[in-house]
Amino acid sequence: KINLTPPQLKRWQVIFDQAPECAIHPPAGYSVVKTSVAEGETFEVRVPIKNISDFKFDDSLLVTYNLQDANRVNHTLPYKLKKKPFMPDSVFMDTIRVNTMGYSGANILWIDVNPPGKPKYQPEQFHFNNIAEISFTVNKDKINPMLDVTFDGIHILNGDIVSAKPNIYVSLKDENKFLALNDTSNFKVFVLYPGASKETPLFFSSTLQFIPAQLPNNSCKINYHPTLSQDGIYTFHIRSTDRTGNVSGQYDYRIQFDVVNKPSITEVLNYPNPFSTSTKFVFTITGSEVPETLKIQILTITGRVVKEITREELGFLHIGPNITDYAWDGKDQFGDQLANGVYLYRVQTRLNGNEIDHLNTAADSYFKKGFGKMLLMR
Repeated sequence: KINLTPPQLKRWQVIFDQAPECAIHPPAGYSVVKTSVAEGETFEVRVPIKNISDFKFDDSLLVTYNLQDANRVNHTLPYKLKKKPFMPDSVFMDTIRVNTMGYSGANILWIDVNPPGKPKYQPEQFHFNNIAEISFTVNKDKINPMLDVTFDGIHILNGDIVSAKPNIYVSLKDENKFLALNDTSNFKVFVLYPGASKETPLFFSSTLQFIPAQLPNNSCKINYHPTLSQDGIYTFHIRSTDRTGNVSGQYDYRIQFDVVNKPSITEVLNYPNPFSTSTKFVFTITGSEVPETLKIQILTITGRVVKEITREELGFLHIGPNITDYAWDGKDQFGDQLANGVYLYRVQTRLNGNEIDHLNTAADSYFKKGFGKMLLMR
């Protein structure tokens, strides 16, 4: 019993199925479009994955993605399934596109092919060559968008008279070519009505219409078509931001305007007066419609009409303060230069077939029975 020896192994045979092996294989076409992108711009990378073994993967390969942001917070991105079956020596190109909104700063994209522990995991020889770490930078959007507001096509001054049915047009333009201004939540709109102590918030509707931006022209629009039946001072207030929260200005846009529903017109002043080469005409219209007829007659002091200027010649007119595009050059109806001296002028207006009322102003003292005076000096 003390001389017993263990059995001696003469042969050891192992029967197995060899596992396939895949790897991220940069020489097959790895590329990064840009390692530094603007916020909102898509980060894009192409990663080749190759079966480097003599055996196939019978099922689809699972590829997972994880984004580590500048604060080292991990964000799981949607996974993909690739190539069924995945044959020996074959390559598939995985193109990854990441929306960078909200990921400003230095980021890391992790790619893991056939990760262990996942339901679709397939046995293979090694895993270390299935992982890629790709660094990229997202440049934060810090530039404020530009807000512009017009009333019936005009940039008004605080306190100006506007139409009782104005077309208030708001545009917001952003330099970012990737984050479209297409969300109404970027706007807060309010109106303070005459006599009210608290602003009324406005909501988008058929009266307050939102037109989203269409890239690459990143400019959205708001059309506001109210009917303001109450006379008095209103305040229009709008707060706006771009998609990353940059405000359109240090302060919200606020402007007061005056509404007079009754159609009327002030006396028409010419400016400059006296004049030597040309003079324009200044006046204010109230109501909600511009008169279809507005004619200025220029007369000698004896009452002879030497020049008539029509509504069409005066150019664009609107409810509120006007200064005409047209400038009278001191010539008569036939193009002949008039002599130096004093000339009279009067204005004739009609709206819907009726003459509109006169709106009293401090300038009335310069007129007598509706006639004004101008002095031509060369």
